[in-house]
Amino acid sequence: MNFLQTLIIQSNRVQFGSIEHILPIGLAILFCIGLIHFARKKLHVNQKYLVFKWLGICVSLTIVLFHVHKISLGAYTISKDLPLFLCSFLALIIPIFTTSRKYWMYEILLFWIIAGTLQGVITPDIAVGFPSLDYFRYWIVHLGLLTIIFYATFVLHMRPKFKSVIKSFLALQVYVATIMAVNYVLNSNYFYLNRKPESASALDYLGDYPYYLLVVELILIPFFLLIYLPFYLIGNKKKLTSK
Repeated sequence: MNFLQTLIIQSNRVQFGSIEHILPIGLAILFCIGLIHFARKKLHVNQKYLVFKWLGICVSLTIVLFHVHKISLGAYTISKDLPLFLCSFLALIIPIFTTSRKYWMYEILLFWIIAGTLQGVITPDIAVGFPSLDYFRYWIVHLGLLTIIFYATFVLHMRPKFKSVIKSFLALQVYVATIMAVNYVLNSNYFYLNRKPESASALDYLGDYPYYLLVVELILIPFFLLIYLPFYLIGNKKKLTSK
């Protein structure tokens, strides 16, 4: 890639704090709050389940259609384009959760989605901005996953337990080990296990390779506990008021 091509890509990349960054987040917050309020007040149980199911299908279809389109263009590379980055992988499997509503999946996905997706929302890694297909794919997947997990929490009343933190952490280790093996075979960088993303991210503050991987491992449990804290405090408050 020559200097001019690099310059064009960087100029098209979505910048932190730009309208392309802030607007979809604002719209998603309004949509999520409105949907949760409507579902809690207006929908019967079966209707709530149906909406939940279709949320998962829509997010998953977005990632499937994006990959089908990219394959049709002949620009698909298995070392770069497989849906193995965490949020793409979650988008692919999320209909299993929204259809089955298995609690063990909620325990794992709550922490994966909030911890992983929020980082992608705050520091987006989008090479070509609006109105590219990749731009819409990125925001529908990331913000859609957050909407799904908030819907499960506030509409379907799913709640994590303390042991959910450990379950989610251990499940993530299995995922990381699997992706490390895939990266070794394909000489790829899925889940940014071999190098940091090109765009600015939280990983920039955690040192060079491989030290940032070690730092992430060390802060994962405290971060998951921080996510769990509001649930713990609310649960304790309910116990005290019920006495």
